[in-house]
Amino acid sequence: MPFMGIIVAVILTLAAAVPITWYVTSENHRKQDEIKVDSADARARSIIDEALREAESKKREAMLEIREETFKSKNELEKEIQNRRNEVQKNERRIQQKEEQIDNKVEQLERREQSLAAKEENLQKLQKEVSQLNEQRIQELERISGLTSEQAKEHLLKIVEDEVKLDSARMIKEIEAEAKEEAEKRAKEYVVSAIQRCAADHVSEATISVVQLPGDEMKGRIIGREGRNIRTLETMTGVDLIIDDTPEAVVISAFDPIRREVARVALEKLIVDGRIHPARIEEMVTKAQREVEARIKEEGEAATLEVGVHSIHPELVRLLGKMRFRTSYGQNALKHSIEVAQLSGLLASELGLDVRLAKRAGLLHDIGKAVDHEMEGSHVQLGAELCRKYKESQTVINSVEAHHGDVEPASLIACIVQAADTISAARPGARRETLEAYTLRLKQLEEITNSFKGVSNSYAIQAGREVRVMVVPEQISDADMVLLARDISKKIEADMEYPGQIKVNVIRESRVTDYAK
Repeated sequence: MPFMGIIVAVILTLAAAVPITWYVTSENHRKQDEIKVDSADARARSIIDEALREAESKKREAMLEIREETFKSKNELEKEIQNRRNEVQKNERRIQQKEEQIDNKVEQLERREQSLAAKEENLQKLQKEVSQLNEQRIQELERISGLTSEQAKEHLLKIVEDEVKLDSARMIKEIEAEAKEEAEKRAKEYVVSAIQRCAADHVSEATISVVQLPGDEMKGRIIGREGRNIRTLETMTGVDLIIDDTPEAVVISAFDPIRREVARVALEKLIVDGRIHPARIEEMVTKAQREVEARIKEEGEAATLEVGVHSIHPELVRLLGKMRFRTSYGQNALKHSIEVAQLSGLLASELGLDVRLAKRAGLLHDIGKAVDHEMEGSHVQLGAELCRKYKESQTVINSVEAHHGDVEPASLIACIVQAADTISAARPGARRETLEAYTLRLKQLEEITNSFKGVSNSYAIQAGREVRVMVVPEQISDADMVLLARDISKKIEADMEYPGQIKVNVIRESRVTDYAK
């Protein structure tokens, strides 16, 4: 029991001691916290004071820097203002000097104007005096000569005009005579030599082809049942078949010579084959087209080989072959081009020029005729465009453009091609003209010559290659005849197109009549 009492006493003592211990401990912790708080406050105040001091110091430094910068800016601004003031003062001085110079010049101009005005007054006075003296001189001359000034002027001009006309006519006649003598001598040598060395045949072609038949019964087979064979052939080839009473012959009519040739070849094949029906006709027309196209190529290549011109674009060679089936005034276009090329080469060799280039220009001068029925434009324009397209030289292009005088020749080769083209076209038998064109040219030639003053009558002779002009003797003098012949020639050249040349003969008749009684 006493032991249990001890235990109880100890427990009670411990129970009383725990709160006391907790209180003492918490009090100690509270005091320590207050000490820490006071220490932190003191440290914070010291930090704030230090920051305030640093801020104040930096503020003072910033103010000093701002003052320094302001001072520097102020000094620089003052210097700039001073410089500007100096420049303004210099400009003002310059302007003042220029104003003074202008004032001086204005004064000088005023003095000069005054001087000119005085001189002008004196000049007007002198002009009046000269005019009066001139009038007196004219009156005195009119009194002495018995003619007015207008009459004397006309008389003097007439004398001078007659003298100048006579001198110019004599000079023109002498120069033309010398030039013609020399030019004709050389030109005849060149042209005759070229013509003799160039032997070309001329074949007159028309717009029809004739196919011979083995017998008249073949006509019925060509026509076919209800005309289906002939319709098929005409539709496939684009030609007209004329089957009439002509024995053992069929006429193929078409303006396109290539179509006409295709139809001729196809019809001949059908006649040889004997089987004539629409399917066979289509087959033969296709074969004929291929054959004609191959022949066109061969003709073009043969033309280049004959002339000796190489490196021509294949398309130009094909177009040359097409010209084999093209005619102009009945003259075959390809044969004409070959002849012009040969003549151009011969003339170029006589003159010491590039023979190959002259032949090339002559061969291609009419290349536009191969397409002028398919495209718009003259054969000259189309030919020049084709030559440009296929990279021909500028000399060849100019020769194509100038061979009918559409543009001025830019080289001697272009002039040679002109001459060769004229020679080829004007040779006897080369071309044929219709009666209508022939009579129209003669009429136009006489109308041109009759339009000149002083012409009484004119007559075109030798198929229009010569015109004889009869003049009125009282109106046209011997000196005037030279000028009149020249003017008529120029007028004919400007207004007419003709192959070769036209000779102009001006005839003035002087007749004196008397009677013996």
